[in-house]
Amino acid sequence: MDQQRADSERPGKTTDRTRRTGLFRTKSVEQSMRDTDEPDTKLRKDLTSWDLTVFGVAVVIGAGIFTLTARTAGNVAGPSVSLAFVLAAVACGLAALCYAEFASTVPVAGSAYTFSYATFGEFVAWIIGWDLILEFALASSVVAKGWSLYLGEVLGSVSPTTTIGSLDFDWGALVIVLIITVLLATGTKLSSRVSLVITAIKVAVVLLVVIVGAFYIKADNYSPYIPPSEAGSTGEGIHQSLFSFVTGAGGSTFGWYGLLAAASLVFFAFIGFDVVATTAEETKEPQKALPRGILGSLAIVTVLYVAVTLVLTGMVKYTELAGETSTLATAFDINGLTWAKNIISFGALAGLTTVVMVLMLGQTRVLFAMSRDGLAPRGLARTGRRGTPVRITLIVGFVVAVLAAFFPIGTLEEMVNIGTLFAFVLVSIGVIVLRRTRPDLPRGFKVPLMPVIPILAVVACLWLMVNLSVETWIRFLVWMAIGVVIYFAYSKRNVEKTLREREAAATATASD
Repeated sequence: MDQQRADSERPGKTTDRTRRTGLFRTKSVEQSMRDTDEPDTKLRKDLTSWDLTVFGVAVVIGAGIFTLTARTAGNVAGPSVSLAFVLAAVACGLAALCYAEFASTVPVAGSAYTFSYATFGEFVAWIIGWDLILEFALASSVVAKGWSLYLGEVLGSVSPTTTIGSLDFDWGALVIVLIITVLLATGTKLSSRVSLVITAIKVAVVLLVVIVGAFYIKADNYSPYIPPSEAGSTGEGIHQSLFSFVTGAGGSTFGWYGLLAAASLVFFAFIGFDVVATTAEETKEPQKALPRGILGSLAIVTVLYVAVTLVLTGMVKYTELAGETSTLATAFDINGLTWAKNIISFGALAGLTTVVMVLMLGQTRVLFAMSRDGLAPRGLARTGRRGTPVRITLIVGFVVAVLAAFFPIGTLEEMVNIGTLFAFVLVSIGVIVLRRTRPDLPRGFKVPLMPVIPILAVVACLWLMVNLSVETWIRFLVWMAIGVVIYFAYSKRNVEKTLREREAAATATASD
């Protein structure tokens, strides 16, 4: 990073903090780099490309592979869920190339938020930051509750949920969030080491699923590969995909519309490689490590996902996986493999632990970057003696713990998906913009076939977005509207105040 900062600040280079004014005021890459050196808001550089790959695999192999695969096969796509994973992986792969270039060019905390600030300006940066807050907070809470459900299965007769008055208190979800909060506050290197151990366990469990399950595959279970379309509660009215609603196709359960809707749903299973980009500022040699971590983790999990879905839908008829309680262990239970089912439950418990950890890590780093810029309270951006944003970590931990422990949060994969896809679209467009506006910047990785790959990434992500439900779109637009109000009521003025304070400090330093 030091070399990159030196190269970008050579004579003749543009090193101003911002360009344009008002809503479209951008924060220059040079200023973003300088901000990483502020003593009170400096993050510690501990992570390598191996650590980043572990983080990526840790968050991706979790809720998606242990729960989402079975439900999507039984309720939406049938055996073609394996093809749905391939379609989602292609969209993710295209976006991952764009993330890799951006992260190696602007190795600063914040991921899509920081990238948007450098290309589109302050308002768009706030919108995407607000969007990422929704994505990570809800995803962390939902996965924590999923962890608690698996804890109940492991404990057997002991339920991780008790009733207090009229409220259901999920102490299992509370416990895992508190443990993760302490780990993240202690330091990202320790978090990475814990993730490595747990990730090794769940990858071993996934390989067990593929190897053992392969002996119970029946070719007849793959027929029909794309089941005929059916009417159902998951595919009617505002519950159907936006695409099927607009085209008048009606339901989106099974059939080709079901396959497309499934690709948008299982996209949730790939969310994670973008979290790797949020750790850019804490990475050694980010120009090399970030692309390797992002692309490496995506490649590993894609192979594992396709293998697992082929085994799952080959072991049992897709109709036996219908309902909201089906999991990866269901297929083994139906085949009488109780011992394998128990091992999968333990693996899921371990898997979901690292998912909660990395999602909360992503949440804290995005909020940290926003606070440092003044879009959120500046006081939150202070780091502790271990080089971690302790205040933000504790706040995020508290919010996620309350949501997971007291609120009956249902399956919100679609809500998380639309936010992530929106971020992917902006990052893909941003790569094209930054290539044109700042061709002088040193890039550790470059997207091939520019601008074809970014354009394909935008098209693929938009296609997945329109195949999410109308209900999801409505909720997303409402959340974005709330974000716009907060920006004009608080964030815009606070950023201007932060800029004035920095300019005054710079002037005072120059005069001394």
